[in-house]
Amino acid sequence: MYLKTLNLRQFRNYQDQKVEFTAAKTILVGNNAQGKSNLLEAVELLATLRSHRMTRDRDLVQEGSAIAQINATLERQTGVSDLTLTLRRNGRRSVALNGESIRRQMDFLGVLNAVQFSSLDLELVRGGPEGRRNWLDTLLIQLEPVYAHILQQYNHVLRQRNAFLKRHVETLHPTSLHSELAVWDAQLATTGTRVIRRRDRAIQRLAPIATAWHTSISGSTEILQIKYLPNIPLEDNHPEEVQQAFLAKIQQRAIAEMHQGTTLVGPHRDEIELTINQTPARQYGSQGQQRTLVLALKLAELQLIEEVVKEPPLLLLDDVLAELDLSRQNQLLDAIQDRFQTLITTTHLGSFDSQWLKSSQILFVKAGEIIPNY
Repeated sequence: MYLKTLNLRQFRNYQDQKVEFTAAKTILVGNNAQGKSNLLEAVELLATLRSHRMTRDRDLVQEGSAIAQINATLERQTGVSDLTLTLRRNGRRSVALNGESIRRQMDFLGVLNAVQFSSLDLELVRGGPEGRRNWLDTLLIQLEPVYAHILQQYNHVLRQRNAFLKRHVETLHPTSLHSELAVWDAQLATTGTRVIRRRDRAIQRLAPIATAWHTSISGSTEILQIKYLPNIPLEDNHPEEVQQAFLAKIQQRAIAEMHQGTTLVGPHRDEIELTINQTPARQYGSQGQQRTLVLALKLAELQLIEEVVKEPPLLLLDDVLAELDLSRQNQLLDAIQDRFQTLITTTHLGSFDSQWLKSSQILFVKAGEIIPNY
């Protein structure tokens, strides 16, 4: 797939900027806080309808404007698509494909696929489980767009159940509390099971690919293992069994939930365990080793998406080359070559090999404006 044009209107610090991509690799050069990352974020939003910066829509709309718009033309084997995402300060989004409004946003997902790799991704290893869950969910949305809807349903039930616990835990008689909670429990188990099964399946497919990349980058000195540790015991992946285990665990934690007034059981408490040579990666080794792990994960994402959608996704590298030493940079650049259309942000061109510079489109970014390199 090839992103031909991108047009940003009142998005972040861009007033009205159109970019035409003329090479497999585009390098965006500029000082910090000029808008390089904003451009990559716009592409990420078109791919996943999420931003890894976890921002509210109103923060994406330029100050003083009611709406922001991201528009792109994308060429795929099936033809050219025109994508439009409209963000509103009041939070109501709308999407259109080839000029036609799309009612269900999940029908917009899967048209453009992209893998984002930024310096923030080091938090995948160092940070808490929420970041790893978000990373896996964002990948899953691209592998199976219906997952966005499944996750939304689960989060909706979770919010309602939490609100019910907070509101009624002290006022309702235990018998009526249990019978009303049983309705929420059933919904939580049904929607949660769908999330757990898909997460499990995705990790089963991703883990061996990431392990192979990691072996290659580390020169076979380290073995990476990725395990999905669901909050519900997962003996096998049959829906009825997972649902039964879910309901059984809710029963076990009932008293603690009443006491804390919040839901303690479900995929919102899952963990993805990353180990190197059987030691947890967050406690293991240097920043360099943690970077190798994240690089292996990102290359695995690229490969898995390509296998599933049958076309190479875009790769968005946000200020990440500076974070990698020369040998890891070369591993990454060798893996990309011209196979993936790649957008790269950097503050200077010094870290690029001359062959790369020759074959790349170079654009300069300054205060929300893009100046081609003539």
